[in-house]
Amino acid sequence: MNYTELTDAICDYTQNFDTDFVSNIPVFVEQAEQRIYNTVQFPSIRKNQYSAITANNKYISLPNDFLAVYSLALVTGVTNANLDTGTYEYLLNKDANFIRQAYPTPNSTGEPKYYALFGPTILNSAITTELSLILGPTPDAAYYVELHYYYYPESIVTASTTWLGDNFDSVLLYGSLVEANTFMKGEADMTVLYNGKYNEAMALAKRLGDGMERQDAYRSGQYRQAVT
Repeated sequence: MNYTELTDAICDYTQNFDTDFVSNIPVFVEQAEQRIYNTVQFPSIRKNQYSAITANNKYISLPNDFLAVYSLALVTGVTNANLDTGTYEYLLNKDANFIRQAYPTPNSTGEPKYYALFGPTILNSAITTELSLILGPTPDAAYYVELHYYYYPESIVTASTTWLGDNFDSVLLYGSLVEANTFMKGEADMTVLYNGKYNEAMALAKRLGDGMERQDAYRSGQYRQAVT
C-alpha cells in the first residue's frame, strides 16, 4: 500500500472527504508510524554506521536520526581503513555514572570496554540536539567503531512507499484510523472497533518483528500447535 492508496482508504473507511480532514491525514499517519515503531522492533528500523574515534577523546557524537543503541563494537587492528581486516569487540552498555566511578581520572587511557549515553553534544560551546556517548576508559589510540542503532525510517507521507506500507499495511491503516477517529471525535463504538482492529494487526506485527524475525527452525524448532 502506497501513500495515495492509504489516503484513499482512510477517507473511504471514515466516509470523510472534507478538506480540513484530508489536510490532517499526514498527521494521522505519522502519529501511527511513531506508535508502531515504538511498539515493534522491526529490523527495518535499524541501521549501522562506522566512524573513527581519536586517542584521548572519550566522546562519540551520535547521528541526528539516532533513537537508541542496538549495539556498539570497537574494531581493532584495522589495516588501511579496511574494517574487514579488524577484530570486533562489542562494548558493554553502562550508565554514565558507572564510567565516571570506574575511571575517575579522564586522562587514564586504555582500550574502551564500556559505553554510556551521555547527553547532548556540545559544539563550539553550544548544546546541539544530537546526543553523544561516553567511553570507558578514554581511548588510548585511534580506533574504529561500528554503531547499530534504531531510527525512524522516512515516513510514507514523504517517501510514498515504505517497508511498513509494503509488508504490513494493516497495522498502518488501522493505526491511522485510530488517530483519524480521535480527530473527528468519533462515536465510542467506532473507537472500540478501530482500536480492536489495530490491536489485532499489532499482535501479528509483533509476532513477525519480535518473534519470527528473531528465530529460525534450526535454532528454535518449528512451531507446533498443541493437539488435544
